[in-house]
Amino acid sequence: MIQLLFSLLAAEAALALSLLFRTPARRLALLAVDRAKRGRGPVMAKTVAGTMFIVLASSGYSIGKIRSRSGELAQLTPTDQVLASRHLLEASLMGYCLFLGLIIDRLHHYIREIRTMKKNMEAITKQSRTLEEAKHGGAEELQGYQKEIAGLKEQVEVLKRQSQAKAEELKTAEANSVALEKQSEGLLTEYDRLITENEELRKQLQSMDRHTSHSDGKKNS
Repeated sequence: MIQLLFSLLAAEAALALSLLFRTPARRLALLAVDRAKRGRGPVMAKTVAGTMFIVLASSGYSIGKIRSRSGELAQLTPTDQVLASRHLLEASLMGYCLFLGLIIDRLHHYIREIRTMKKNMEAITKQSRTLEEAKHGGAEELQGYQKEIAGLKEQVEVLKRQSQAKAEELKTAEANSVALEKQSEGLLTEYDRLITENEELRKQLQSMDRHTSHSDGKKNS
């Protein structure tokens, strides 16, 4: 389960990075996300996300149950420590996966909106040039054209402000993705530490079992 979550987290991080930077990989990533959002893709994505959220809640409940039980015993047993650490790691990984999935969805949406706005701005610019060339007509037509040009310029300014706002949102999403990568690296380090502690606990348990069996053998003799 943990290895599967790490693989999913790495794949989502790679997809988010490919969407952030203007490279040939971005086009492939956009096509992949477009196809995933067609047909039954959104339903499957919501189902998987809902399942992960339920499992996340279950892990949180298990951690709380272990801690409440440790409150009665005054301290955690080695087995409870391992179980609590495992549940915490799984919950963290699932939370990061859900967060990255949301970032990927928003990045895809904003990139499509920006491309659409650029196309609209190009079309408006062409219309503006055509209207400016037609200024040499009659006085009444000239006034009408000037009004249309003023309206188009206002639309261009609105689109520019929207484009700047979307660019700032993309920068924020990029910063969040970089921070999430750093958190993922720390999580990998924590996972290695937990594995090492688990091995030490196993060795201690085996040593205690041997000591107990040896003490029983002496009593029987």
